Amino acid sequence: MMTEGSDDAPVYSRELSVSFGYQCNVTGPSISSIEPEGFDFLNSTMIQDSCMKMSSSFSCLSGAALSANATLANTNLCNGLIGEEILPNLDSPKSFRRMASSPSLSRLDFTSSSSYSSFTSLGGSTPKDKDFAETLWKSMSAPTGTESSTFLNTMEVQMAGGAAGEDRVQAVCSEENGWLFCGIYDGFNGRDAADFLAGTLYENICFYLHMLEWNKKKQPGSFKSPLEGENITLNIALPDDPGHSNSEMEQAKLPNYVDEEFTHENYSSDIISCLNRALAQAEGDFMYMVEQEMEDRPDLVSVGSCVLAILLYGDHIYVQNLGDSRAILATSTIQEEGVLKAIQLTETHTVDNESECNKVLADHPDDPSPIIYGRVKGKLKLTRAFGVGYLKKSKMNDALMGILQVRNLCSPPYVYNHPFTMSHRVSDKDQFVVLGSDGLFDFFSNDEVVKLVHLFIQNNPSGDPAKHLVEQLVERAADNAGFSTEDLMNIPAGRRRKYHDDVTVIVVILGNKQRTSAASAYL
Repeated sequence: MMTEGSDDAPVYSRELSVSFGYQCNVTGPSISSIEPEGFDFLNSTMIQDSCMKMSSSFSCLSGAALSANATLANTNLCNGLIGEEILPNLDSPKSFRRMASSPSLSRLDFTSSSSYSSFTSLGGSTPKDKDFAETLWKSMSAPTGTESSTFLNTMEVQMAGGAAGEDRVQAVCSEENGWLFCGIYDGFNGRDAADFLAGTLYENICFYLHMLEWNKKKQPGSFKSPLEGENITLNIALPDDPGHSNSEMEQAKLPNYVDEEFTHENYSSDIISCLNRALAQAEGDFMYMVEQEMEDRPDLVSVGSCVLAILLYGDHIYVQNLGDSRAILATSTIQEEGVLKAIQLTETHTVDNESECNKVLADHPDDPSPIIYGRVKGKLKLTRAFGVGYLKKSKMNDALMGILQVRNLCSPPYVYNHPFTMSHRVSDKDQFVVLGSDGLFDFFSNDEVVKLVHLFIQNNPSGDPAKHLVEQLVERAADNAGFSTEDLMNIPAGRRRKYHDDVTVIVVILGNKQRTSAASAYL
């Protein structure tokens, strides 16, 4: 058997920063690193009497990431809590491991920033409303040993992930409860924003899903506010957006439950709303942190990240993306049996996308040059991204000096933080989902990615499709550069960025059989 890091393994396999896998089984989770010949992907897709009976949403998954950028992690984020305490507890780049606690909300003190004030800004701002928010905040911030059965209960999960250059990857799953969360954060101009997302976004999502659960479990029938029987609303500061000023708030009405089943059909939009509010919260907290630290670290105003997050539960996939990472669904067609079709579940938020380019131009009619040389204000190809405060706020741009500063920042924001979101109901024809940072799609089209994975799992039932995609990318990058793969991989990170980007891949083999048609939005 070829083992990870052995002398016989290809050099690009030994250089992988992240390589993990997970397979569902009958007796319980199988938590181990996937070896090239140690995991039967083909057979796992045919399992009907194991994971499917436990309502698992997937059969198995694998992840792999390879760095090209030379990046030093900043351990000073939030006074060192992100880099020194939270991420070391979350990172597990070579295998899944059980999460014993929920470190992010219990350790991060955002009470002086936007977080707690947002959570306590309930409709009417009465003492009873604030007591409700404070109680809920404390219940989420407390160690997970307290009574909780939230949708993403951290007492019951396994987590894997880590960093590769400026990329960050996370996978969190609960096989017994049948759900999977995956996040790929493709950072740029440093890894600070991607690190921040890895340390906070999953926990934010837990919080907002917990609010949905709270309304169903703590208030039988319907949940009313103390004021005139109105539904509780949660006010959350939105990131800079042409349609929202900084002072505007978005009212997020929570569902009025009256003995209804908490099903995907009824509340899919509310789950999507939880994802969006979690990201808006992360953006607000990150921008607050940048404002506090930009005098000493002005480079933080240019740091940003793409976001790709999926939540797979039962027969639904919920997708959220910001930037140019992609989620590709492989599904069979009636017309061509045995041939898989690639369906992109995400949008591409760059100036190369005509609709995105036109939006930037339309939003800045008084700016003669919102796009210069194919980049937003001559700086960034992305039209939507997390962070990058200097393209969103004038005072952050003012923190930069010389050629780093954007000239004529007439009407910010120029880069937006409103994500694309969607839900997809998985059918028997859907086979697998590939998540990838843009480094993968620099070399392969969507159709090529699906074809490579499909052929690989057919011909190599014990292989690792995520690692295979990375290996194929290295071979193509080397061929394009006129190198052997060994020569390419011997080029140090940083210099190798000339030939390929950081690349992160997750392949999820869907569990398509014996799905339940309805599932609660909390576990």
